[in-house]
Amino acid sequence: MRIKILASGSSGNCTYIELNNTRFLIDVGISSKIVEEKLKKNHINPKNIDYILITHAHDDHIKGLINFVKKYNVPVYFSKAVIAYNNFIIMEEEKSFNQIKVTCLKTSHDSEESYGFLLEYQDESVVYLTDTGYVNQKIKEKIKNKKVYIMESNHDVSMLMKTNRTHHLKMRILGDSGHLSNEACVQCLCQIIGKNTKKIILAHLSEEANTPEQALKIIKAKIDYIPIVVAKRDGCEMLKI
Repeated sequence: MRIKILASGSSGNCTYIELNNTRFLIDVGISSKIVEEKLKKNHINPKNIDYILITHAHDDHIKGLINFVKKYNVPVYFSKAVIAYNNFIIMEEEKSFNQIKVTCLKTSHDSEESYGFLLEYQDESVVYLTDTGYVNQKIKEKIKNKKVYIMESNHDVSMLMKTNRTHHLKMRILGDSGHLSNEACVQCLCQIIGKNTKKIILAHLSEEANTPEQALKIIKAKIDYIPIVVAKRDGCEMLKI
């Protein structure tokens, strides 16, 4: 399994996941040109992307989607809230892609429909879960004891409250349809990680209301026995797991 976060955060999100020689992009929230450049830099031909999975229709998740699809004609699986184009396909709750089982995880976000994903192939598994105000128990049961977790650790609450953002925006971020704080992230992780867990990737960090150092400090205070990587706004290194 290979994982490369190409971009992460409110300025754009895009993640490359390779399982069983099948290549996925989750979201294309940065320009198509930058996606191409980052893939090629990591010796990945954009023409070889097999499928695109879209979490939700906010611009930081679909900004470069149309141009990328126009150029490479990749099948796109999406929620009904995303405007359809060409070969876009509404995602089923569970679907198999070249023997890889992909399960949709309903998230709680201020988008008409939003999802995370669980990808599984034999003993390999990766959970992608960002842009959610909380994680309900039904989802937690589905994602227990997986190999890799890409989890939102969006903000530090005290840092968020000290920003110049409006009170309304602060409450939106803190609410059930907002984003997971560092504390909420680690609380969730402590309930779902298990003996099979090999890597945690912290994603969608706020530029104003968080830092990689703060996120790591909070997570490592409770989980210090599993390697943790922080995805910065321009992504993280290619991970081979």
